Amino acid sequence: MAFLGFSSGLPFLLVAGTLAYWLKENGIVLKEITMIASAGMTYAFKFVWAPLLDHWQLPLFRRLGLRRGWLLFSQLCVTVGLVAMAALSPANLPLFVTATLFVAFFGATQDIAVDAYRIEIAPVEAQGALVATYALGYRVALIVAGAVALIMADHVAWPVVYLAMAATMAIPIVTTMMAREPDVVRLKPQGWADAMRESIVEPFTDFFRRYGWALALTTLAFILLFKLPEQATIGGVMSPFYRDMGFEKTQIAAVTKVWGIWVGIAGAFVGGALVARWGAWKPLGAAIVVAGASNLLYLFLIRHPGDIVVLTLVISGENFTLGMLGPPTVAFLSSLVNKQHTATQYALLSSLVNLPGKVLGFFAGGIAAAAGYGAFFVITVVALIPAMALYACLWTRHVGAGRHAVAPGE
Repeated sequence: MAFLGFSSGLPFLLVAGTLAYWLKENGIVLKEITMIASAGMTYAFKFVWAPLLDHWQLPLFRRLGLRRGWLLFSQLCVTVGLVAMAALSPANLPLFVTATLFVAFFGATQDIAVDAYRIEIAPVEAQGALVATYALGYRVALIVAGAVALIMADHVAWPVVYLAMAATMAIPIVTTMMAREPDVVRLKPQGWADAMRESIVEPFTDFFRRYGWALALTTLAFILLFKLPEQATIGGVMSPFYRDMGFEKTQIAAVTKVWGIWVGIAGAFVGGALVARWGAWKPLGAAIVVAGASNLLYLFLIRHPGDIVVLTLVISGENFTLGMLGPPTVAFLSSLVNKQHTATQYALLSSLVNLPGKVLGFFAGGIAAAAGYGAFFVITVVALIPAMALYACLWTRHVGAGRHAVAPGE
């Protein structure tokens, strides 16, 4: 699971934050950078094709089984896509963007496959350990695709960096080849109509049937809003922001991609402890407020451009609170899932969590260019107001949610 976590984390930054540095150094304007680096928005729509991974085996990968077949196929496609990005470079922008979208699509497909594999490979009581191990591998990948890639870019050309990143995909590919297929008995549908209903219609209608339309829609609206401040700063706007603040790539890598990630891990341990003590709902509310408000720390950095101490303090505060938000989020979303449709429903809910922030991130360059970076950060925090209003409305229904749901599928 650690190696599969690495595989999931690697392409994410390579089509978002890290990519934005490459684009900026090739003279691409800020508005276009944030649009191109929003290829990661593909991850927010992975629920659309998630049923395919539950019900259709790839013809050339049947020997590996359903889960391992999709895992290997998506890993190979990510590798090919990264090589294509290195070969094309932003000089061939239309084809380069196509290759970027290709990597993002199969990176998201890989995430679906890994989630399903993790849920099916072990019993419920082992899922917590699997999620923690997966998260560690994911964080290591963020260091490689963020800090290591940026440091390399100070010494070698960007295409060489992306070829090196593609080479690291050999680790999860070997892992998938050596892993075992989950021992799951799958029910075969009686016909095409039954297959369509069970794989596509039922996972979505089930959620509204269990909660009722009013509660279901209120819950979905809350899910759409509560992580908007975090997701809005994940896209391409932050890389140009750090550069415009006068920081070198190596400084940015050391603080945001190495130190910040380990601070985030510490925050995740705190978030996990809070969930163990109080369940998911109460820690979720507290973490939403402190994590969302942490975007205001960047206003302090704007007042002290080029100050590495201030950058370190800002990144520490933001990453710790975002790390703390992770476990309550996973526990809460998991508490909403019906075990009969775990993979598809979890893909849907986790996609909805990230969608609005990624949409805002798509327009982040235009907003920052028109109103300034400071106004952009303030706008992201304003989303806390409707999110917490919905949180208050849902308090009675969800106050006990997630006390025992510590991992996807539980």
